[in-house]
Amino acid sequence: MRCNNVLGLIFAGTLDEKMPDLTSSRTMASVPIGGKYRIIDFVLSNMSNSGINNVGVVATKNYLSLADHLGSGSAYDLSKRRSQLTLLTPYNGSSFSSYPETIYNMHGYIENSREEYVLLSPGNIISNFDCTDLFSFHTKKNADITVIYNKMVVPSGYDRPMTISVDDNGRVNRLFLNPQKTDTVENVVFGAILLKKDLLMQEINQALAVNQKDIKNIIQAAVGKYNVYGFEDKGYTAAITSNQDYFNFNMDLIKKEVRDALFNPQRPIYTKVRDDAPSRYGLTSSVKNSIIAQGCVINGEVENCVISKGVYIGEGAKVSNSIIMQDTKIGCNTNLNYVIIDKDVKIQDGRSLMGYDSYPVYIAKKSVV
Repeated sequence: MRCNNVLGLIFAGTLDEKMPDLTSSRTMASVPIGGKYRIIDFVLSNMSNSGINNVGVVATKNYLSLADHLGSGSAYDLSKRRSQLTLLTPYNGSSFSSYPETIYNMHGYIENSREEYVLLSPGNIISNFDCTDLFSFHTKKNADITVIYNKMVVPSGYDRPMTISVDDNGRVNRLFLNPQKTDTVENVVFGAILLKKDLLMQEINQALAVNQKDIKNIIQAAVGKYNVYGFEDKGYTAAITSNQDYFNFNMDLIKKEVRDALFNPQRPIYTKVRDDAPSRYGLTSSVKNSIIAQGCVINGEVENCVISKGVYIGEGAKVSNSIIMQDTKIGCNTNLNYVIIDKDVKIQDGRSLMGYDSYPVYIAKKSVV
């Protein structure tokens, strides 16, 4: 069942405040990841692959990088006659709790859309998810609201995570806004919600009338008021809520089983393409267990790393367990271990930087070390 009757809304600034280093000049959704992608590429590709032809991306601040990356939407097959990608900016607030006011400010855009349903999605989730299964489940159950959940340990980066309990039929019977954080597996809701747009605007208007500005409380109240169902996403899902989550996901991506789960040929992940020459490996180079994007020049040793486009690594350099973003220049005889280096950084010859797996060192964009 195609989702061409669904309007997609992606909140690009979800949890910006949790990653002040990486989001100081960009939104969460436009943070580079995996060597050649941005975080938003995953949720946006999921929507496009499922037939959602009208997508609005809600930005809050620092949206120029996001706008440049999204362009007209052609990379995501969203620039045709019956499809469109719209950047909605700027709106105040960047956290999940500010959704109601933001949605209210967009009421004209939402109400004038031709679609009957709305799929709300945060901009910090990485998965390869078939939205058609969600829409089919929603209509089959005659649900008013359907939330997507994952069975996992509650991520530490969420101050007030949502978890739910569901019955054998998938109906939500309880929703917890601040469960005790343990090592047990819970039904975690990251914020993706499917419902009719008329119901959405009705609940938003009523909530703001009583100064209720937390959408989590709105959903909790809806459990006893509407038919609320939970749809389990059984695939690989990562929630980026901190620099540590960001580092861990990139390291996970080196594993073949994770790449196989995320990069399904039937549901490809799209991104803005930059035309670079193939990467070149010098006679003194050694690369092990790493992801190397195009346009790189590798003359040193690289192990357990994610290297983005256009990176230069000089002779004698040893780079391990690190994430290097595009167009960074790493000098000769350097030693980098557990480091996250942002775009356009220059590491001069002979420098040594070392973090730890639980505390990687971050080097800001355009720095010279």
